[in-house]
Amino acid sequence: MVWLATLAVPAAIVLLRQPLREPGINKAVRYALAALLAACELSFQSWYVLTGNWGVHALPLQLCSMMVLLAAVLLVKRNAKLGDVVFFLGILGALQALLTPNLDYSFPHFRYFHFYIAHIGIIAACLFWAAVERYRPSFKSAARAYVWLHLLAIPAAIVNTATGTTNFMFLARKPDTVSLLDLLGPWPWYLLQLELVVIALILILLGLMKTIEWSTNWRNEK
Repeated sequence: MVWLATLAVPAAIVLLRQPLREPGINKAVRYALAALLAACELSFQSWYVLTGNWGVHALPLQLCSMMVLLAAVLLVKRNAKLGDVVFFLGILGALQALLTPNLDYSFPHFRYFHFYIAHIGIIAACLFWAAVERYRPSFKSAARAYVWLHLLAIPAAIVNTATGTTNFMFLARKPDTVSLLDLLGPWPWYLLQLELVVIALILILLGLMKTIEWSTNWRNEK
């Protein structure tokens, strides 16, 4: 069911991209998706508070937590430079999370629904930006996303170092669950190897988008 939703929602956005460009429909869908993403983070923080577990570990400094918030802003503001960051980091981060979920709760727990709705929402926002808003990534936009990944890592690294307990963006150690990082070396060497992996994945995503752009009628769509 989860993977059906993961495939169905983005597919619907791509297939319905023309009617989704109608001004009234476009604004309604953009704002609704932005509200959903914002509600995901608000409900997550509320859950921590209501269960008495809120602490520094709940700060939205994981990559996908930041992408949830930035994707919501993107859908409202339609900022091109922000779109570069959200498109690349959002898709790559959310896909990695969905493929190897770092999740301690199962259906029907709140965290189960929150996790999948938030990550599918990120991908939906990115594809809305590409298919409906006609985003066309370039090498420059890919480079901007790469630079911003490191800028976003700065506060995460500072908090990790200051607390000694948090592991935002998995900079302090590998996650306890199965992940792509298991294929890399031990800390801190996997951080250096991850640089090459990130560059490769960004270029692959850029190449895929360019292939779609040049092999379909997306280039000429109005």
